[in-house]
Amino acid sequence: MTVNKKIFSFKLDRYKLLVAIFAIYTNLFSQQTYFQQEVNYKIDVKLNDTDHSLKAFEELQYINNASNSISYIYFHLWPNGYKNNETALAKQLLKLKKTELYFSKKEERGYIDSLDFKVDGKSVKIEYDEQNPDICKLVLNEPLRSLDTVNITTPFYVKIPDAKFSRLGHDNQAYYITQWYPKPAVYDAEGWHPMPYLDQGEFYSEFGSFDVSITLPKNYILSATGDREDNDEEESFFERECYSYFNSNGSRKVSYRHDLSSIKF
Repeated sequence: MTVNKKIFSFKLDRYKLLVAIFAIYTNLFSQQTYFQQEVNYKIDVKLNDTDHSLKAFEELQYINNASNSISYIYFHLWPNGYKNNETALAKQLLKLKKTELYFSKKEERGYIDSLDFKVDGKSVKIEYDEQNPDICKLVLNEPLRSLDTVNITTPFYVKIPDAKFSRLGHDNQAYYITQWYPKPAVYDAEGWHPMPYLDQGEFYSEFGSFDVSITLPKNYILSATGDREDNDEEESFFERECYSYFNSNGSRKVSYRHDLSSIKF
């Protein structure tokens, strides 16, 4: 009996040791594979409240923090979720018995176009998702190696949809501008996440900084996240701004900066 107890004890201790080694290995492996890409934006945008549109130019710095090279970058073009009644958003809302977008008029819908992506100043091939017009893929001219950076630029135009559909929209001349600019899909340890726009939850996005200049008619009051940078009366995080400087055409330009690059999970 004594011998059996010793054998059982030895087997049990060896089992505990294997479990402990596996737990340590799993923890180390997960720490080694976890990473976050970094995307830093600079956007100059102008609101046209006559035809309910945005005209903008975007510059972004994309830093590859993955241990591997990447040969393409998926982008969200989420205003295209409002483009027609065949989008994932329109179909989702229809299943929820929200029929406004599915049966909407053309002038009520929204979209993003006039894109001309360049990577480090050179044109690249763009592949649009056949099923989802709010997803595209930039095929890089050469792989982006680990810890390297590329600079991506594009002009773009957004037709703002009616506000009755989802988060982006206008109610006459009140504007709700969310998920409106081209932005890279998340790339993490599980790969790319190029999901289409849906009216649910919050959005899985890369962290980084935002430097945004907004030109709008002088009669508007602007609420935005970030810190005002264009005058001494800095107001931030959803506080209403009063005045910045006026342009000769009666519009005014407001600059905000929002830095999320230091936030990690």
